Amino acid sequence: MPFPDEHAQVSVVEYQPRWPAEFELIAEVLREALGDRALGVDHVGSTSVPGLPAKDCIDVQVRMRSIDEARDVPLLAGIGFRCRPEPWNRVEVCAGLRCHKLVFAPPAGARSCNVHLREAAGPNVRFTLLFRDYLRADDVARRAWGAFKQRLASSVPDLSDYGQIKAPATEVLMAGAERWAVETGWNGFPEA
Repeated sequence: MPFPDEHAQVSVVEYQPRWPAEFELIAEVLREALGDRALGVDHVGSTSVPGLPAKDCIDVQVRMRSIDEARDVPLLAGIGFRCRPEPWNRVEVCAGLRCHKLVFAPPAGARSCNVHLREAAGPNVRFTLLFRDYLRADDVARRAWGAFKQRLASSVPDLSDYGQIKAPATEVLMAGAERWAVETGWNGFPEA
């Protein structure tokens, strides 16, 4: 759920070439604040896929050795990031496993983003990178996914409803991504 200063309505826009540079600005702030606690900072989600329409919100994945809410929330709060309070922003199920995570909103008034802290070896890290890499590699899947998101946002602009409808469609997309991973030998885990 958005904080009061964030948009609750979904708008999917055409890909913006500025998104990678905007990600780098956010990533640098996070790298500086987290130091060696962060094993890597990845541009993920739809804004990380050239040519893919997306919500104008940068998704950032921070691969952590471990998630420690008592340590991580104050660290990010110290640079203005706000921990999202909903239970689904603390745990996600991926490959049948419960994976701990923390999701942060940007400082009030800052560039729209979601910062996802995940344990580096978790299947949710692989899932997120597979989503990105598959859509970067497969032009047909990328165009179809973009068209789906644009139609969905135009008919269901409420953020919560949009997300609930998009979730099962994402599972269908990821079945194709898993086939692609096998066919190409994609392994999914970057070097720490």
